[in-house]
Amino acid sequence: MAGTFELKKARDSQYYFNLKASNGQIILASEMYKEKGSAENGIASVKKNAANDASYERKDTKNGQFMFNLKAANHQIIGTSETYKSTESRDNGIESVKTNAPSAPVHDET
Repeated sequence: MAGTFELKKARDSQYYFNLKASNGQIILASEMYKEKGSAENGIASVKKNAANDASYERKDTKNGQFMFNLKAANHQIIGTSETYKSTESRDNGIESVKTNAPSAPVHDET
């Protein structure tokens, strides 16, 4: 089973999406978008950029954990990971996005 994108509407009427791995865990979360079409464009951008290792910004958090951002060609952040306890776990999260995002179906829950 492959991963899926879940497109959702927040309480404040903004839109966002999560990329979930086949085990149901969120591996990438988007920012908030005012328009549904913008969120859909964000999903398309994740699909397009996920395979490119150079699109990932690997970061250390202030509390000694690790996370990553996926960036578009224009260097805007299009998705953010959860925090991980090790660099190995973070790198596994990146590999999961690379594997799942390009062909993940979109479940519109708006």
